[in-house]
Amino acid sequence: MVCVAITDHGCGMDDSTQRRMFEPFYTTRPVGAGQGLGLAVSYGVVKQHGGSIEFESSPGKGTTFRVMLPETQNSF
Repeated sequence: MVCVAITDHGCGMDDSTQRRMFEPFYTTRPVGAGQGLGLAVSYGVVKQHGGSIEFESSPGKGTTFRVMLPETQNSF
């Protein structure tokens, strides 16, 4: 597996948000400020390629996402 880790030092996510964050159209932003598709689409693409997404987050401490994808021998 190949792992890409992305970390921010923002406000983090509470348990309620973590349970729903990969749902299409779920957002914590105000109306008109976003569609809530980014994580849902990312999750779908990663799963379709045999990978997984793990995360760690807590309020006030930011979030880390780890995207794991299988290695490939394809050349471009």
